[in-house]
Amino acid sequence: MTKHFERQIDRLKEMLLTLGGMVEKSVDEALRAIESRNVELARKVIDNDTEIDRMDVEIEEECLHTLALYNPVASDVRYVVAVLTINKDLERIGDLAVNLAEEAIFLENEPPIQQAPFDLLDEGRRVRQMLKDCLDALVNRDASLARRVLKADDEVDRIHREMYRGVKEAIRQNPLETSRFIELLNTSRQLERIADHAVNIAEDVIYVVEGRIVRHQPKIQGDHE
Repeated sequence: MTKHFERQIDRLKEMLLTLGGMVEKSVDEALRAIESRNVELARKVIDNDTEIDRMDVEIEEECLHTLALYNPVASDVRYVVAVLTINKDLERIGDLAVNLAEEAIFLENEPPIQQAPFDLLDEGRRVRQMLKDCLDALVNRDASLARRVLKADDEVDRIHREMYRGVKEAIRQNPLETSRFIELLNTSRQLERIADHAVNIAEDVIYVVEGRIVRHQPKIQGDHE
């Protein structure tokens, strides 16, 4: 690997980590906006998505420039391809943070539900941790931490399924609050999708570190353990 190419790889890593930090902040602020019904914070998340989109385009262009100019081989190609796919997952997480912020704006004028049929804060905490861990795994090229992200997704999926059942029963018992229950369930769905993108990033980290494609492979092969 030439010095010029090493600097280019470092530049890609720096850009990707910058985007990851921006996206992590957006998710955190969107969830805090929901928890505190803070419309100003929610609007900040929505406004900041323009910068995330700009960064997404810059990283993609830089990756294509790298492939065309340096003609990398083997593991170097693997890394650049992984940056491209991780970039897209981060951009989608940014979009989902915007969706969460819009939910916060909707809920601001709604009276609180006295007995919510699920623990949205717990799901949010778990998803935040998954996002943090997949980015840490990326920074440190830590395949073991990436696998913990895969395993954590099972619990988020379980919580979301329980929420769905809880909302159905809550609507049956409190039909006048149907719209608010549906909005809260939609919030849970956005969180579940963020977790899925964190899993994608973790799988790409394993691909970069080990050269193995673990996506779509059965759990019995040990990749979620």
